[in-house]
Amino acid sequence: MQIGELNRHWERVINTMNEALLVISQAGRILSVNRSFEEMTGYTADEVTGQPCTLLECQACEMAINNQGDGWCKLFDAGQSEMRRCRCTIRKKDGTFLPALKNASVLRDDDGTVLGAVETLTDLSELDRLDRKVEILSRQLDETNAFSGITGSSDPMKVVFDIIEKAAVSDAPIIIFGESGTGKEMVARAIHEKGRRSNGPFVQLNCAALNESLLESELFGHVKGSFTGAFRDRMGRFESANGGDLFLDEIGDIPLSIQIKLLRVLETRQFERVGDNRPISTDVRIITATNRNLLELIDQKRFREDLYFRINVIPIHLPPLRDRRDDIPLLVNTFIKRLELRTGKPIRGLTREALNRFMDYSWPGNVREMKSALEYAFTVAGKDTIDSDHLPPHMLAKPRPAVSTAAEPFAPPENDERRQLVKALQAAGGNQSQAARLLGINRVTVWNRMRKYGIQLKRDLKN
Repeated sequence: MQIGELNRHWERVINTMNEALLVISQAGRILSVNRSFEEMTGYTADEVTGQPCTLLECQACEMAINNQGDGWCKLFDAGQSEMRRCRCTIRKKDGTFLPALKNASVLRDDDGTVLGAVETLTDLSELDRLDRKVEILSRQLDETNAFSGITGSSDPMKVVFDIIEKAAVSDAPIIIFGESGTGKEMVARAIHEKGRRSNGPFVQLNCAALNESLLESELFGHVKGSFTGAFRDRMGRFESANGGDLFLDEIGDIPLSIQIKLLRVLETRQFERVGDNRPISTDVRIITATNRNLLELIDQKRFREDLYFRINVIPIHLPPLRDRRDDIPLLVNTFIKRLELRTGKPIRGLTREALNRFMDYSWPGNVREMKSALEYAFTVAGKDTIDSDHLPPHMLAKPRPAVSTAAEPFAPPENDERRQLVKALQAAGGNQSQAARLLGINRVTVWNRMRKYGIQLKRDLKN
């Protein structure tokens, strides 16, 4: 085939490519695209021809844009490599974002004059999905005696596993209550992996780790120039989690102003980025977690009652480790196997005295504290078993009474609590708000305890 004949078929050649292809002028205008670009982005060639290449909002391009006045893009700077490769995210016509691998190269004529650039984009969304699957399968293989990576066989954990199985197939909001270190994130991941959204993303955010403005930006994203330091558009967690699950840890620490916006997203499935008024639709299932008592926060006007009802559709209560002591030997064996594989140190287990220490200890930091204690002992021990003198010093002190810090109140005892509530409802003629005032608690607390104890007004108020 001669060169002239090849040129006549060039358009057909580039349209057989799986990768999206763009030819860009030196001024940054899109000159032409191939068919794969149209399929990948949703834009037609007519829609993008003549448009600036920044239309795709690629972060790599945003970083490469030169604001020094001597050229609009660093790709064209003298001395730069002819080929640039990077992973990036591009924005499609429908507003969603696509992970991609970008290759960019400068086009020059025979005398070295820059004519423009050519870029190819490879869709990485399927690769990202497969990476998540590999991570899930690897974790499941590592946890042969566990439920989706959660170790436990005690009766309290069997109840938790049963609720996880049922909650996973629902799209209803889920809230996980539990003390710090009980494994709330692992439960959230298990729900995602067992649910119908397992092929979608699992996105998480610790709400206690950020101030109000940063938290808003992390949740909803922002547009370029919306505040100092917003050098480019940014996708928020709600947008990233589209089609999957969004896990918001420490939900009780969200400021009231953000709670209002979060409630609106849950009710409308739409949000706006910070600095923008264009609504973005999202299809996300919300999983939240807290180690705080949300009912007390409602009483203190620090948590919205309507948001509480919205996220507390399927509650899961994780027991503290002191309430599932039957799981301690199993957890110990699991963590020791992991440490042995990671370090190569041939430690096979605990002496009876050391195990008794583990069984008697109150574990205020729960499973997370146990993992840390075993790592300490693994480092200190010099033989094939861990003895009591290898344990952290605080575990060798005289045991202190366990103090509950669980997310839901435990006192007064259930029988007394139920009896007091029934009496208050009887005195109030079944009016829950009035019963709450008589008991000095919030109406939400009354409703929650009625559900907890199975109290029915028609039946229980006859007596």
